[in-house]
Amino acid sequence: MQLLKASVHPDLDEVSGIVFTRPTTRGIVLRGAQILLLYTERYHDFSLPGGGVDEGESLIDALTRELSEETGARNVRNVQAFGMYEEWRPWYKDDADIIHIQSHCYFCDIDSELALPEMELYEQQNGMKPMWVNIHEAIAHNEQTMANSPKKGMSVERETYLLKQVVVSRGL
Repeated sequence: MQLLKASVHPDLDEVSGIVFTRPTTRGIVLRGAQILLLYTERYHDFSLPGGGVDEGESLIDALTRELSEETGARNVRNVQAFGMYEEWRPWYKDDADIIHIQSHCYFCDIDSELALPEMELYEQQNGMKPMWVNIHEAIAHNEQTMANSPKKGMSVERETYLLKQVVVSRGL
C-alpha cells in the first residue's frame, strides 16, 4: 500500500527502543462531497471510522467489522486501497517504548441505510457518533479544533491530513 505520510511525535528525539506496531484500518465512504465520519464530542473533531486489526484478522475483515461497529454500515463492498499513514508515538505501557500505528485507508461503498452502531464503552463515553458531513466543512472544523483546542493531538492532525488527501485524489 502506498505510504501517504509518516509522522513522528514531537516528544520523540529518535525512533529507537522497543516498538509495538499496531495495524489499523480506516474507511472512506463518500456520497459526492458528503463523507461518513465519526464526530467525537470529547475532542470536538471528525475522524474516519476504523480501528485496530485483531490478531488473525485480515485488513479488509477489520475494515468491515470496524465500519459496522462504529457506524452501523452494512454490506461493505467495492473496497479500494487509498494509502497508509504511519505514526510513531511514545507508548504508555510497559511492553514497549514506542507505538507505531499503521493506518491502512480504503475507499468503499456501503448500503444507504445504517444500522445501529455497536461502539465500545470508551467510544460511547467519548461521545462518538457517526455523521454524514460535507468533507470541506469537516476539514474546516478540524482545523479550528487544531488551532483552538488544548485537547488536540496527533489524531486530529492525521485525520485532517487524510481528509485533505481524499479531496485532492477525488477532485472534490
